[in-house]
Amino acid sequence: MATPDAQEPSTRDRGGVRRAILTGVVGALVAGTYFLLLRHPVMTWGATPAEARGRLPGDELLEEADGVATRAIDVNAPPEAVWPWIAQMGPEPRGGAYTYDWIENLLGLGMRSADRVLPDFQDPRPGDTIAYGRNRMRLERVEPEHVLTWRSEDGNWVWTFVLEPRNGSTRLVSRNRYRLPTLGARIGMLPMEPASLLMERKMLRGIKQRAERLAATTG
Repeated sequence: MATPDAQEPSTRDRGGVRRAILTGVVGALVAGTYFLLLRHPVMTWGATPAEARGRLPGDELLEEADGVATRAIDVNAPPEAVWPWIAQMGPEPRGGAYTYDWIENLLGLGMRSADRVLPDFQDPRPGDTIAYGRNRMRLERVEPEHVLTWRSEDGNWVWTFVLEPRNGSTRLVSRNRYRLPTLGARIGMLPMEPASLLMERKMLRGIKQRAERLAATTG
């Protein structure tokens, strides 16, 4: 006859299996809900369906992407008032990213969002490099007041800004294309996608605010 002491490990084991199954089911439900209902709006905030689906300059630099985020905003200022803020983006001494600096700097990115145009960084050229943490980025396309594209050194990330003039205002589109070469990278990207929306929405609104203020003071 089994004693209570002999049965106790078996009971604990069964409890552990139940918890593991429950955790797996909950995780699957959360992931399924995200992919079915939330991922598309997270990845296309502010963008029209045509912008989200269409080709943009810079796409050719990473054709086989595992993920694409296309986000956009209307700026009540002409491209010449928007471009300076994009041209100078990057870690100090550049102009930052116009988002939550304290979050950026928890990650060791050295960001300080500038509220003025920095003359030293208004002439971006293909081949220029900056570092976003461990990602060293190289400028691949520069069309002043229209297109600016960065690509990571490993080729797994391409980030493009496109400025389209619209009757004195600007349609500003930001597109991130990325490749996830490992299972760990794919899993790690799941929480990063909504986090990237939080940061990029703040960035686009920060550029909009600065550009509209610049246009008002120089118009």
